[in-house]
Amino acid sequence: MNLFRLLGDMTHLLSIVVLLLKIRTMKSCAGISLKTQELYVIVFLTRYLDLFTKYYSVYNTAMKLVFLGTSIGIVWYMRYHKVVKQTYSKGEDTFRHYFLILLSVLLALLIHRSFDVIEVLWTFSLYLEAVAILPQLVLLQKSRNIDTLTGDYVFLLGAYRALYILNWVYRFFMENHKYRWIPWISGLVQTALYADFFYYYIKSWKNREKLKLPA
Repeated sequence: MNLFRLLGDMTHLLSIVVLLLKIRTMKSCAGISLKTQELYVIVFLTRYLDLFTKYYSVYNTAMKLVFLGTSIGIVWYMRYHKVVKQTYSKGEDTFRHYFLILLSVLLALLIHRSFDVIEVLWTFSLYLEAVAILPQLVLLQKSRNIDTLTGDYVFLLGAYRALYILNWVYRFFMENHKYRWIPWISGLVQTALYADFFYYYIKSWKNREKLKLPA
């Protein structure tokens, strides 16, 4: 644990709090991609299988349960809540996300640290998380009206991954000098996907304008 890891975890947690705040208080999931949220459920389910095999700390276990539980809860709200599900922008959430799953499966089978079930699933979760935001970004590009909480949610989600890159840099130089190419490259790809959004988010914040992304 270091400051960058802690800030990354807290930023990730805050992004989920912001999303749940939007859903619970506004009774709306407009502008939120159900496909991205379902991909995150798959990410956490495949990554946190070690909950049943290893114990690291109370903090580690608690955070894993929180991320897993909240991701499932968000999907439930968007699919089954009688009010919230009616606000889902299904007509704009058209990204074929199953291609991302298939690509991540293929990469995990070909490029991994060791060929065992837990390791391959963990690697798969890294590859899938790197691209899980794509349906959300495509949906935002199609949206004419991006509300503040949706913009804040996506920004915080991207900031969490950027902070994790700093965490990896810190650990490399200050701890063990081990190369971790799979999480490093996956994290860089994921952060790069947010670059365009970061630019327009910061621009709109500085100019006090409504957030809009180019089509």
